Amino acid sequence: MDVRLFQTADGGEINASNGQIELSEGLDTASYLSLFGGNDDDSGLTADNASQWWANFDEPDPDKTYRSQLQFLLRTLPLIPANLQRFEEAAVADLAWMKTSVADSIAARATMPGIDTVKIDIVTVLDGKTTKFSVNQPGKAQ
Repeated sequence: MDVRLFQTADGGEINASNGQIELSEGLDTASYLSLFGGNDDDSGLTADNASQWWANFDEPDPDKTYRSQLQFLLRTLPLIPANLQRFEEAAVADLAWMKTSVADSIAARATMPGIDTVKIDIVTVLDGKTTKFSVNQPGKAQ
């Protein structure tokens, strides 16, 4: 069980009810950390290694590092339909480590539910169990 994390306009949040923190049995927390757990300034590209998350430098297995391409693109690209495919590709790249260690499959779908807002739906399958995780990312204007 992990603490369930979700995205808000100012970053990640958790829910608590009656003194109990909401937990998750699925892969949504790992997905959230993979998409938003790195350094804000990390483009996720090898040429940008100096900007990656500080804890990556002690991780000997490159498949277990956080690079958060999606986080960087959502901050630097306009939230317009022309960029939806790039957001999907970045999300899948950020979650690729799961396919080599825990997930049978991963899919990402980016849509625009409103002006200057992108929604990323992530679906992971592990041993036949599907985990769905969504992120609503408002643009800078909101």
